[in-house]
Amino acid sequence: MRLDQLLVDRGLVTSRNKAQSLVMAGCVFEGDRRLDKPGQMMPVGAMVFVRGPDHPWVSRGGVKLAYGLECFSMNPHALVALDVGASTGGFTDVLLAGGAARVYAVDVGYGQLAMRLRLEPRVVVLERTNARYLSAAHVPEPIDLVVCDASFIGLRTLLPVPLSLTRPGAQLVALIKPQFEVGREQVGRGGVVRDAQAQATACARITL
Repeated sequence: MRLDQLLVDRGLVTSRNKAQSLVMAGCVFEGDRRLDKPGQMMPVGAMVFVRGPDHPWVSRGGVKLAYGLECFSMNPHALVALDVGASTGGFTDVLLAGGAARVYAVDVGYGQLAMRLRLEPRVVVLERTNARYLSAAHVPEPIDLVVCDASFIGLRTLLPVPLSLTRPGAQLVALIKPQFEVGREQVGRGGVVRDAQAQATACARITL
């Protein structure tokens, strides 16, 4: 598929003209490789991103997941994903850009998800929904990929139910936040765990 058409199909731009402008401006990448020909043929599952002066996502959260997917060589193309703690939708945005078939965006809050994502037919918005109480009624198909950026709760408490909705061989990308995994006595000023050993312990405890 032509690169400019791929950008349109992924919802990264609204027209091929806009796609061509971004490519010629040096803003389109596959991993770390800049793509400079709007008409070059690309695999349908190629991980292409638009990078502007800052970032292309609806929130900076997307920067974290985009980097993680690149580091772990993970490709969400054609996968059904579950975004736990979706908030504004940075993670969901990255998954859609990567060609995810569908994303279930779950958050206990209301009205946070960016309008652009609400209007995207591949997004199932599950607001005012606690991921600990998800069921097949919320997510009626097996999940291939779970992503999570949540606060004020430990992952061992939050993720067992979402993971129970996955198919065999599913993958998980979750941010471990030590301040929500260790004892209160190990959390310093500003809610930050600065002790390296405590940080390592928090990571080691996440065995789901």
